[in-house]
Amino acid sequence: MCGVCGCSEPKSTSGAFTPVQKRQKAGLLPQHHAHHPQPSEHHARMIQVEQDILSKNNQYAAKNRAYFQQQGILALNFVSSPGAGKTTLLVATIEALKNQLTIAVIEGDQQTERDADRIRATGAQALQINTGKACHLDALEITKAVETLQLGVGSLLAIENVGNLVCPASFDLGEACKVVVLSVTEGDDKPIKYPDMFHAAQLMIINKMDLLPYVNFEVDRCIEFAKRVNPTIEVLQVSATQADSLSPWTNWILNKNNLKNV
Repeated sequence: MCGVCGCSEPKSTSGAFTPVQKRQKAGLLPQHHAHHPQPSEHHARMIQVEQDILSKNNQYAAKNRAYFQQQGILALNFVSSPGAGKTTLLVATIEALKNQLTIAVIEGDQQTERDADRIRATGAQALQINTGKACHLDALEITKAVETLQLGVGSLLAIENVGNLVCPASFDLGEACKVVVLSVTEGDDKPIKYPDMFHAAQLMIINKMDLLPYVNFEVDRCIEFAKRVNPTIEVLQVSATQADSLSPWTNWILNKNNLKNV
């Protein structure tokens, strides 16, 4: 699955606990037996480990969702491949809506606080989560982040997930919606190459539309592929660097924010 379940982590040769062992001791992963399983047994155990991880994650996600609903917080989980323009889109969104909504951002990256610093420069709250080898955020990390952030009633919480079109699709964070951002520089076939992500998302934002004349990207084909995977997915076309193209997107947020308070 990924580094979280330990399938990509080397065994520790020192006295220190590995990340997997730490999760086992915390009760987030089952303890391994001492013997080495045969391939078929190993495969079955890996499936069980994955199911256990997702089950535990879903418990935290349910608690997050209940809290967000109680507080009237609109939580959006932004997912994409690296470089699709999530952070640029969030910066532009904050600038466009900061007089109408209180916005806070949770930033997920394997290393550095570069994106969180960009968000803070707008005046919005931002909390950085560095995941190390893990390729996605999980619901417990969001629980802890929310305890640190000062989220007012009726605010917008934007969760910028680690750049990855695979693992974040499986991890519910308690968000109201997954928003998948796809840039025209990536290719119009991404929805059928990474169907789980586009099936899990409620909204697809096709970003960097200003670059469309310079790339081989067919918008209609991309939308058709996305609808093939997820017939109910909504689609918006924006250029995060051009403020005049953001109205459909900011209106979508305001509409969602109003609906949750009805």
